[in-house]
Amino acid sequence: MADENRMTIMQRQVVYDADDYTSRDTLQAALKPELDRQQERIGELEELLNANANHSIIILLQGMDTSGKDGTVRRVLEFVDPAGVQVANFKSPSREELAHDFLWRIHQAIPRYGRIGVFNRSHYEDVLIARVKNLVPKEVWAPRYDQINGCEKYLAANNIHLLKFFLHISKEEQ
Repeated sequence: MADENRMTIMQRQVVYDADDYTSRDTLQAALKPELDRQQERIGELEELLNANANHSIIILLQGMDTSGKDGTVRRVLEFVDPAGVQVANFKSPSREELAHDFLWRIHQAIPRYGRIGVFNRSHYEDVLIARVKNLVPKEVWAPRYDQINGCEKYLAANNIHLLKFFLHISKEEQ
């Protein structure tokens, strides 16, 4: 018997070799019909997500400044009902956020069932930045790895699907 709370999404992989095109413009023109088809499909799936209301999705985007996070959100979610999307930007923690555990602000931004949440940056910054810039001692940032894993297991167990993307654009492309 099928689990009625489980969604199945069929995938189709399309591969384009950039060397087959004379310019970036011709490559983008070749990709446009497939992109349009995929955007429409995302819109259809969002309607099902909303109607089902037993799952939610978090699209987590990591990347350096100017890596295209905002443009990616606009382009990928173009055919999605804006009322079904909530965006959270995780910059430096506010005084309120610092008064709680480091995952508190993440929990505040988790979308309700039937919705899509977009995280512009995330809880990974609280390990990465703190470690690289030596903001807190190892005794503080090291346990956060296990805490993040535990949080993500909790989300998955509660039908909150986390899709993680790291965007990297070369200096030349920027």
